[in-house]
Amino acid sequence: MRTRGTSYEVAAMTTDPYDAPAIRELTDADWPQVHALVVEVATAGETYAMDVPQSEAETRELWTGRHNVVAVDDSSVLGTAKMGPNRPAQGSHVGTASFMVGAAARGRGIGRALGEYAVQWHRDNGFSAIQFNAVVSTNTAAIRLWESLGFTTIGVVPDAFRLPDGHAGPYADLHVMYLDLGVR
Repeated sequence: MRTRGTSYEVAAMTTDPYDAPAIRELTDADWPQVHALVVEVATAGETYAMDVPQSEAETRELWTGRHNVVAVDDSSVLGTAKMGPNRPAQGSHVGTASFMVGAAARGRGIGRALGEYAVQWHRDNGFSAIQFNAVVSTNTAAIRLWESLGFTTIGVVPDAFRLPDGHAGPYADLHVMYLDLGVR
């Protein structure tokens, strides 16, 4: 089964073959739903060190990357990703990406489809590697996903993420994860 991106096709691994999302570039019409998704994830406080954006304009400023996509099912935004260089200038050959999937859409292969898309996009655009700077250690589903796509943890920053109230501890580690794309 395939999902379609702008000019990319990425295999999607979903539990239901009819459940694969379409992945396409984010458009102006998507921003209200993307804003709601970013607010949902930021409010939960479990995976991103970020303030809750108060407006769609604030979300646009926060969530705009070199390439932004959404995973959609009909007209509903299920998830979103932004990708581009991890650092400017001399560090611009290593990419990065950020992902968000709405709670109602989790467990449907949306994160995997977005992750596969991001890996292929970075390859197609000549990046030599991808680095994720801050994967929260308690986000075990994300860590398993990135490992299944070939990422390795190359560093751990102890107690760098403050967990929301009601979790097992006050702090979690942040993983720095890396994937060599073999492009030099």
